[in-house]
Amino acid sequence: MKEKSLILFNQKTIRRHWDKEKELWYFSIVDIIEVLTDSPRPRKYWNALKTKLETEGSELSHKLGQLKMTSQDGRMRLTDVGDTETILRLIQSIPSPKAEPLKVWLAKVGYERIEETEDPELAFDRAMKTYLNKGYSRDWINQRLKSIEVRKELTDEWQERGMKEGRDFAILTNEITKAWTGKSVKELKEYKGLKKENLRDNMTNLELILNMLAEASTTEISKKDIPKGLEENRVVAKKGGKVARKAKEEIELSIGESVVRKKLS
Repeated sequence: MKEKSLILFNQKTIRRHWDKEKELWYFSIVDIIEVLTDSPRPRKYWNALKTKLETEGSELSHKLGQLKMTSQDGRMRLTDVGDTETILRLIQSIPSPKAEPLKVWLAKVGYERIEETEDPELAFDRAMKTYLNKGYSRDWINQRLKSIEVRKELTDEWQERGMKEGRDFAILTNEITKAWTGKSVKELKEYKGLKKENLRDNMTNLELILNMLAEASTTEISKKDIPKGLEENRVVAKKGGKVARKAKEEIELSIGESVVRKKLS
């Protein structure tokens, strides 16, 4: 289970972060506000509410924190967050018919994370059900879940090499993607017509396989070369991506069309 991840409530994305030491989930408050209010400008709504809480001397305003989370533009930005208890107290400050369902959902999310800590296989089972409910095929889901495992091995290797989650990971991921697809992550998302959607969730089976090849190759090359610093890791990332690019070109020669598709189907 990733420390930083996304979860859905009524088809809306809520960003969250798992604190290993405290064993607590922290949720993006702006995302919670958007779910509760359906406001087109949840950030403005939250800023006004936060000012009101601070003016009233509410204890809630002192329990807020900030963590770096991925924003709509793909960059890591400081975001106001709260743990489950704080979010539940925040919900009480906002009149909304979605308050009770959200309370139940928050309690369920917290309990599931404890279960998954004891039995990681449960996280995969829940992911399988989520993707099935979205209409993905079982073959695709199996590839997607495998890609998560391959990605985790790569990020573990990057951490061993002193790379930091966030900016460093984003730069290296971009190098891998550009090396095998010929497009940056941003360009690839634009090509597929994506905004906030997850890029890997919009890859075909073959794209996922090639992306896994690129990331697995990068991991193995890194273990052999033992790069130091961001620039040396970028060189390794390009090498790993080029391995998948060669495979991609061979496939395209055989099928007579591009492997990278605009849509899944």
